[in-house]
Amino acid sequence: MTAPAADVGADPWLTAIADDDLRLLLLIRHFELKVLNLFGRGLINGTTHACLGQEYIPVALGPLLGERDFVFSNHRGHGHYLARYRDPHGLLAEIMGRRGAVCGGVGGSQHILRDRYLSTGVQGQSLPVATGVALALKRSEPGRLVCAYIGDGTWGEGAVYEALNMARLWRVPLLVVVEHNGIAQSTPTALQMAGTIAGRARAFDIEHHRFETADVNEIRDETEPLLKTVRDGAGPLVLEFATHRLGAHSKGDDSRPPHEVRRAREQDWYPRYAARFPDQFAACDAEMRALIESVAAEVAARPQCDGAGEPR
Repeated sequence: MTAPAADVGADPWLTAIADDDLRLLLLIRHFELKVLNLFGRGLINGTTHACLGQEYIPVALGPLLGERDFVFSNHRGHGHYLARYRDPHGLLAEIMGRRGAVCGGVGGSQHILRDRYLSTGVQGQSLPVATGVALALKRSEPGRLVCAYIGDGTWGEGAVYEALNMARLWRVPLLVVVEHNGIAQSTPTALQMAGTIAGRARAFDIEHHRFETADVNEIRDETEPLLKTVRDGAGPLVLEFATHRLGAHSKGDDSRPPHEVRRAREQDWYPRYAARFPDQFAACDAEMRALIESVAAEVAARPQCDGAGEPR
């Protein structure tokens, strides 16, 4: 469906988006809230890391990535998976260890493998692998690319720099998406990173583009021509998103002072979009809330995985 007419008098940071994009944003938001709720009730084992506040990044980029492109995700990757597959049943089953899980219940929240999608909880691990895969695509599947999601904290890993060096030397089709939320687990970026991400990309002669908006339309429009150059052989690209992590690093370990948490919530796209486009938002929000409630009830009623990682 087409997006509603823009309300030019409010919040220029956001423009009206199509219903399908809004539904996907809200699907991810309510999925993450449900996972945290289930964890708090003791129905999920292990750990989980919500992408609350960052949902718009994979939603904006999703249509620009083809089925034959690779996506490498990270520990905070539920939104990345849902934006690619729109499969809340399979992902929640994986997290809860129930039948029908994406990886038979052996991957949990952080380690997902499906087709050309892979997530890992080890910071920096994905970039060297993504570089190698991008080199293979360059040789055997011209026009395809690899998208690797990392955070600002991951720039403290040496493997990142080794990978960027080789990616630029080989001019591989690699898109590095940096979700820069200003904190690495419990350490503010200012206390653990000297210089800037732009400067680090420049040191390797890699193109860099930074977004400070949550506007899905703007992000998509500006990124599309940049990705064409990557596909056409220009080499790697770093997209940096100045974003905000609304919740704790995982469940309750949030060491940020109250004013920092408040500032993050003030920048959240969810209430801002609801205020600007109330009718569209209310309908889509109610639909996705109901869907996730249904998904959670159905998945929770399934039997446990047998532990053998049975195929989905």
